[in-house]
Amino acid sequence: MTLDTVKHASSTPDVEQPWAELGLKREEYDRVREILGRRPTGAELAMYSVMWSEHCSYKSSKVHLKQFSEKAPESDALLVGIGEQAGVVDVGEGYAVTFKVESHNHPSYVEPYQGAATGIGGIVRDIIAMGARPVAVMDPLRFGAPDHPDTRRVLPGVVAGIGGYGNCLGLPNIGGEVVFDSCYQGNPLVNALCVGVMRHEDIHLAKASGAGNKVVLYGARTGGDGIGGASILASESFDSDKPSKRPAVQVGDPFQEKLLIECTLEVFRENLVVGIQDLGAAGLSCATSELASNGSGGMRVELDTVPLRDSTLSPEEILMSESQERMCAVVEPGKVDRFLAICEKWDVIATVIGEVTDGERLEIFWHGEQIVDVPPRTVAHEGPVYERPYARPQWQDALQADDANALPRPKDDAELREQVVRLVGSPNQASKKWITEQYDRYVLGNTVLAQPEDSGMIRISEETGLGVAIATDGNGRYAKLDPYAGAQLALAESYRNVAATGAKPLAVTDCLNFGSPEDPAAMWQFAEACRGLADGCRTLGTPVTGGNVSLYNQTGDVAIHPTPVVGVLGVIDDVARRTPMAFAEEGQLLYLLGETREELGGSAWSQVVHDHLGGLPPQVDLERERLLAEILIAASRDGMIDAAHDLSDGGLVQAVTESCLKGGKGARLIVPDGLEPFVFLFSESAGRAVVAVPRSEELRFTDMCGARGLPATRIGVVDGDAVEVQGRFTIPLAELREVHEATIPALLA
Repeated sequence: MTLDTVKHASSTPDVEQPWAELGLKREEYDRVREILGRRPTGAELAMYSVMWSEHCSYKSSKVHLKQFSEKAPESDALLVGIGEQAGVVDVGEGYAVTFKVESHNHPSYVEPYQGAATGIGGIVRDIIAMGARPVAVMDPLRFGAPDHPDTRRVLPGVVAGIGGYGNCLGLPNIGGEVVFDSCYQGNPLVNALCVGVMRHEDIHLAKASGAGNKVVLYGARTGGDGIGGASILASESFDSDKPSKRPAVQVGDPFQEKLLIECTLEVFRENLVVGIQDLGAAGLSCATSELASNGSGGMRVELDTVPLRDSTLSPEEILMSESQERMCAVVEPGKVDRFLAICEKWDVIATVIGEVTDGERLEIFWHGEQIVDVPPRTVAHEGPVYERPYARPQWQDALQADDANALPRPKDDAELREQVVRLVGSPNQASKKWITEQYDRYVLGNTVLAQPEDSGMIRISEETGLGVAIATDGNGRYAKLDPYAGAQLALAESYRNVAATGAKPLAVTDCLNFGSPEDPAAMWQFAEACRGLADGCRTLGTPVTGGNVSLYNQTGDVAIHPTPVVGVLGVIDDVARRTPMAFAEEGQLLYLLGETREELGGSAWSQVVHDHLGGLPPQVDLERERLLAEILIAASRDGMIDAAHDLSDGGLVQAVTESCLKGGKGARLIVPDGLEPFVFLFSESAGRAVVAVPRSEELRFTDMCGARGLPATRIGVVDGDAVEVQGRFTIPLAELREVHEATIPALLA
């Protein structure tokens, strides 16, 4: 076949091209021709198709995502915000922390192990590209029905992939979530978060500046795995009957990535890099076009110099390949030899594949023939922008009217006890030890808190004890009932989880998992969630630093629950003063902070006991959340509380049970006057936490709560070896532990 050069494309305008097969719409293909003034070459068509995909261009979500910038609160801590590979915040003492969450949903359904493993690998490279050393990962996960046979295929593979890759990198996995719901049956959510640490002066950005500077591709060889992988898989409704929409999933090599990390950090230390970009979705198409468009000139690339694993790959395939463990750096000519020497030291393949030019074009050549000549911004940043139609679905009113508060409640204390045991042993509330024990949570020696604590916590400075806490949360059931409130509840829970450990929340990253943007109902859910999250971040003073949008999460025309996953990062000046969740000392007084209302819409109780979803989610009061956080942080700092646990899924009884099991101590609870025992135990009202207060600190603690106007109700004491609700029932910890820990292993046996 004759190579499709720029010259040939200019002289053959009527050649039929496979734009539809590559995921482009007719009007998008016409726009490419308009930009170029001719038809695209095959290589150009490949580049535009992957870079204008939903996953890479955010073409359906941009109009809503801009709220995160427009409504962003003032923040002295924010150093790098939306638009770079990951956000960066100042945490004090000259340290900066970068963190980000992304999705690898569809690849993880096709090939669970590699899909999840390369999700970890990709997010880690985003972090090292900012100049930081990765210090921890997290994994918010959603799977289908726990008893479905395919869940037994997907879940163990995903967990093995996350553990296999992260453990080999030597990165602790300090948190995340595991949620089961039949809505995720054909479309699991595998979100991955990484956090890294650097000094302020070590921040690096993705740009190619300085004519004559060299473009160096380094890392693994380029292969046929993942050609159009995430970029196309994540941009199309998932349909098992269309294998053509299931490109090869990327294959990861964590040992190569470990070498890449150390190599990259060393070239940073020696100040050898002008700009840098990891190769993730869209591979070289993304790296070259983004580096060029973010810089001050153009770029010329000799594509035939790219090291290959498969010599039969065409230029188009090389540009689209999403092979893992690769990065692209811009290096001054006088520093290239030293750069290559460091790569050789770490056994990392490195090749000069081009240079920065003083023009305004991205030009790519193949054995001397020009196959790409494009304005790089049109590839990387000026793709189509759609204002998709959206409308509140007709079924929303009926869903909200189906009030969970009206469901039948326990008839007597015996049934109340039975429902507590059922809740604690249900798949979503049960212990996830089977999963988390496959992850190394303490490698590197700086993990202070890890699952099942409210937040993961990492020590940054051994000298001062400075640390950061990170939590991720998201409740798709709440968001299905009200996506605006659901997004704010996800934010509030992550914020509360960070504060419960004693850390001050600083900033947000998000992974927005939704159905097809071509469905007005799914697009309404997305628009409402973005509005809710942007408004919430403004109120709480926590800017969104970046994140990911994952659309087309549906099988056929059945979408997942809208699932905005929100990660919050906070700072603590001394990790020795962190607050754990365990009730560990007999005689500690238990206080419920916040107000309990009859709020059961979307609750764990309604799901476990009645398999019901309806009504309204809990009310959101972000000013109350802020006040609660201030109390929790001050009480932790001043030694007024020994333990704290936020109240969320499962309500008070779930939180108390988890804290009792973690500490090996029981609790005697007293139902407050005027509160129905059932509501006391199962309500999921937001803005609440349960704390264990030493008797010596009770007066000081309650005075602080009273002075600041936060309701604080004494509800019991740490005592014995059972959870007892006085006058109602007693459940031995041994019974609770057995049902709590047996569920997941039994499901996966």
